Amino acid sequence: MIETARLILRPWRDDDRVPFAAMGADADVMQHLGPIMDRAGSDAVVDRLIALQTVLGHTFWAVERRDTSAFIGFCGLKMAPLGITGLSGFPEIGWRLARSAWGQGFASEAARASLDWGWQKGMTRIVAMTVPANTRSQAVMQRIGMQRRPDLDFDHPLLAADNPLRPHIVTEICR
Repeated sequence: MIETARLILRPWRDDDRVPFAAMGADADVMQHLGPIMDRAGSDAVVDRLIALQTVLGHTFWAVERRDTSAFIGFCGLKMAPLGITGLSGFPEIGWRLARSAWGQGFASEAARASLDWGWQKGMTRIVAMTVPANTRSQAVMQRIGMQRRPDLDFDHPLLAADNPLRPHIVTEICR
């Protein structure tokens, strides 16, 4: 679907479910994303991402290495969650990689390719969000040219007031 020098961003396949479930069971991977996921929860995420691809024509796609064909995570574009002022109705870029793929520039490479795809499809504004403690994702956001929008920061409406993952910061990039 989308190819870079080292990666392929593509639709999800059934054989992605096992390595994706392993990511969801990794406390380091899930540190800033939420609780550890069991297999059923992980499969439900994959099912939602596949459904988004069907409805929107894009999603957080599966990412594999070109040299090994190994599944290493996801990256892509989906619509930002409804009900969040300043974000609803805009495409959101996101990524999640297996710990073994960290620190090698894969997230930035996949994110740049996703942005390019979005621009080619006529998108004019793309947002991203994360928790303040997720400095790795914030660094990727900066590397791909996104700018902080503190005026759009929000508390995640599905998380309890005392949940440390509730506060979210927002970045954006405009074409």
